[in-house]
Amino acid sequence: MKHIFQIYALICLLVFAILSVLTYAFGAGYVYVLWSELQVQTNLWVLVFTGIGLFFLLHTVWYLLKRYLNREKRKLQHILNFENLHPYEKFGVLWLLKGQDEQRPVIENIFDQSGLLKQIIQARLMFNQGQFSEAIQTLDRSPASAFELAEILRIEIFLAQKDAQQALTHLEFLNGHQLSPWLEPLTESYRICLQDLWGQFAIQNPWMYLHATQFGYLETTTKQQWLTQLLGCYEQAHFEDHELLKTKFLEIEDQLSQMPYETKVLWLKLITRLPELVQQQQQLAIQVLDEKFDQDVFYLWFQQQLLRQNPDYEYLEQKIIYFENKYLDIPIFSFTKWHIYSATQRDNEANQLLSLYPNDILMNYLRIKATLNGNEELIQQLNSIFEKDSNYIQFKI
Repeated sequence: MKHIFQIYALICLLVFAILSVLTYAFGAGYVYVLWSELQVQTNLWVLVFTGIGLFFLLHTVWYLLKRYLNREKRKLQHILNFENLHPYEKFGVLWLLKGQDEQRPVIENIFDQSGLLKQIIQARLMFNQGQFSEAIQTLDRSPASAFELAEILRIEIFLAQKDAQQALTHLEFLNGHQLSPWLEPLTESYRICLQDLWGQFAIQNPWMYLHATQFGYLETTTKQQWLTQLLGCYEQAHFEDHELLKTKFLEIEDQLSQMPYETKVLWLKLITRLPELVQQQQQLAIQVLDEKFDQDVFYLWFQQQLLRQNPDYEYLEQKIIYFENKYLDIPIFSFTKWHIYSATQRDNEANQLLSLYPNDILMNYLRIKATLNGNEELIQQLNSIFEKDSNYIQFKI
């Protein structure tokens, strides 16, 4: 339809130029039309442009009617040959069958006439086949108008090559780049695509992601995966990484209450390893436990409290009683109270707890430990035996 407008616009310009010359030399002329009782008096300009307008109208109606009939015909047509399909239909079939790699020549042929997408589609196919260097070289020849599309593919290639610094550089640049006007209708899709790329980068390079200016630019599930990755490689981090982690936590601390429970638990497990954030650890642990009971979180909080230089046993006991009243019949409350009673020389109360929960592994541990009479060597051996159980916890108390 667009080319029809262009053709008639060109015709109008040519006619306008010719009539302008003729009018200048001979005047606008006079036209008289008599048909039945209808009389029309006008000049050459009106007659010519009225004719062009009628031809344009008829041409448009014919074009739309032909397009409609062809579409209806294709709906009824029985396809016997893949090659007879329209290019967009070929691409649709390959996309549905996920056969882009197997039919690379077909895809390239479909986009061969596209000045915008030709090089990017070729680079994508090369990337899918592991030809990273060739893909980068092809992207370098892509048009400037497709800059964002080329950059997105470059980042994917750098991530596949494990080139973290290049991936971060291009991600940061793309985040600060103003979207091309022709892509503005797809702003949300573009944002989601960038968010996915940041997620891939964060999971692949968890500590380097802390250095990104777009820190926090992750979807919830991806953010939890990233935090899990940080926990898994915590020992590999440097002092600067730990300092940056502390800074980033303090930046998002006010947002924790709006975060999902699982995210808060992961942050708690991370900051527990940062001695400078003891107060934040305690506050976050209480917040998490108030929301939902988690034995690992509770034991982590209790252990950190006991490892302090001067544990506040009275505060600990009050909190345990509070949680015990909120979450009923959980053996770890008796387990932790036994340690408090033992530390405060309340042996009778501690011994009474040993009769509770006869089938619980934590309480079984205490019943055996109580018979060792403080023999540290035997207690360490006991700890090593119980810690091999997948349902048990590591002792530091």
